This record gives sequence, structure tokens and C-alpha cells, in this order.
Amino acid sequence: MLIFKKIMRFASVVLLLILIASFLFFQKVTKFAKTPFDSAGKTQMFTIKSGQNLSEISDNLQKNNIVESSLLFRILVSYKESEKRLKAGEYMLSASKTPLQILSIITKGDVKLYKITVPEGLTVKEVAKRVEEAGFGTKEDFIALAFSNSFAETLGIKQLNLEGYLFPETYFFPKDTPQKQIIKAMVKAFNKAYTHGFRKKTTDMGFSIHQIVTLASIIEKETGAAKERPIISSVFHNRLKKGMRLESDPTVIYGIKDFNGNITRKDLRRWTPYNTYKIKALPPGPIANPGALSIKAALNPADTDFIFFVAKKDTTHKFSKTIDEHNKAVRKYQLNR
Repeated sequence: MLIFKKIMRFASVVLLLILIASFLFFQKVTKFAKTPFDSAGKTQMFTIKSGQNLSEISDNLQKNNIVESSLLFRILVSYKESEKRLKAGEYMLSASKTPLQILSIITKGDVKLYKITVPEGLTVKEVAKRVEEAGFGTKEDFIALAFSNSFAETLGIKQLNLEGYLFPETYFFPKDTPQKQIIKAMVKAFNKAYTHGFRKKTTDMGFSIHQIVTLASIIEKETGAAKERPIISSVFHNRLKKGMRLESDPTVIYGIKDFNGNITRKDLRRWTPYNTYKIKALPPGPIANPGALSIKAALNPADTDFIFFVAKKDTTHKFSKTIDEHNKAVRKYQLNR
């Protein structure tokens, strides 16, 4: 009986020591989790590669002086049951953040994002160049995708290609985002910008969305001063109503392969599906990717009788109602007579 009491007393002491040690260790882990390793630490790029395990990730965090202890970070991750939620990618991390904050970032997948800015009026080929420059594959692959009829149909665009539907905006994507996902995001932005109100107005005017986007792209390319968009729109609407050719230089340029930057009379006389000096209608599709303001202008032309305009070389235009007025404007602003 005495021996049994001694054993029990010893076991109690051991248990107490274990409880004390566990409590102290728990306190240590808690303090670790809530305390930045270096409050003055600078932000740095930290990459988690696909397939890396928790030990590798934790060791790299310690090697890069982002956390104090690889072991404590592994324990924290296990305690939070987050091991299977660690996401691969590039992260901007700093030792000035607590391990809990760092764990939150890499389980949420808050990876570093790369910017692609698409201004209004770029063609698919010009957008492709910007995508390549941002590090997302080759422009050739992007162009092939954007001009794939079958791919366009998967996005709900039942046209030959996606010219006109890559909405101008600033986008942010993680590294290695597939080009298909980038294009999907641009088309999604287009569908959001082409509101229910726009769609109703399109139907009420007797146009298709494709026709309005085509007209908007021409307005976009012809506009130098933003305030003139509705007036330029009115000229093209008036010409369409009268059965006149649109006679827009940007449409001619779009139809010329490898345009050298200098449009000639020979170019204006050359037949292509996009040469609006030759066809009495809209071209078969957009000649660029228009922004929301040009789409709005295409749907809301100003109330004018203008059927001509000529550039005044100051980003604005001189608008005319008759050929005589137009010829005078051409002599004044283009021929300097």
C-alpha cells in the first residue's frame, strides 16, 4: 500500500509537471502566433511552389527571417488545422506581420497580383501585346485564342472573334494565370458594362449588340475629345439612315494587314470588308475594343443634322450638314487654304 501511494504521488507530480510544461508551451506558441518576428521587417517576395509540404514552407519562412521558428509555425498551422489550406503562389510577406496574419494570407491565397491596363480603343493585337508585356504568355497565343470562333462561343459571344468584347479596364491577375482566364475576365467585364439598360435600348433602336459594339468601336477610334462622342455618333447614325457610306478612315486601316501608319488614296479605294468608303453599312465587326462611354454614345447620339466631320488638328472636329460646308472645312483645316 505504501509503495502504491508513492507511485501515485510520483505520477501526480509528473502529471503536474506535464500540465505546467504544456501550459508554458501553449503560452509560448500563443505569444509566437501574436508577435511579429521583426516589427521593422521589410516586405519581401515569398513563393510557395505547388507540391511543397508544411515543413518546407515553414523552413523557408524561417530562412527568410519572416518568422522566428519553423517548428512553432508548424505547430501553429497544425493547431489551426490549416495544413491542407496552404495555397501555392507568390506572396508579399513581412516579419512585421504576426505569424497568424501570415498564415491567414497564405491560406486565403492573397497572392501578389500583376497589373494589365487596357485603355479604350485598343485592338485585340494591341491588347495581346500588353498581356505579353505583363508576363502572361505570348501575344501570338493570345491572338489565336481571341480569334477562335469556338472559344468565343464558350463565352457567350456568338461571333467570329472577340474583337470589341475585351473590355478596357485595369485588371489584376496572379502570376501564371492562363490566358483563357484573362480573356474570360475581360469578356465578363464587357457583359457587366453592357447593362440591362443598354441591352433594352439596343433592342428598341432595332440594332443587335454586335452592331452597337461595332459602331461604338468606330466612334472610339474617331474621337479625340471625349465631349464629341455623341456628335460623332450622330453623324454615323444620320449616314446609316440615309443609306450613305460611313467613310471612316479607322475602318479602312483596320482592314489593311500590316498597316504602315500612312493611309493613302489607294488604301481608300481598295476593297476590304472593313472599307466603309466601299460598303454602305457597318463593317462586319468591331475595329477595336470600345469603352462604356463610346457604347453609351452609340446608343445615345446627339440630335443633329450633321453628316460630315473633319479633324481640326487640335483633337476636335468641324461638323457639317452639307458637302459644300464640308469641303470648305477640309480646305481650311486639312489643306490650309
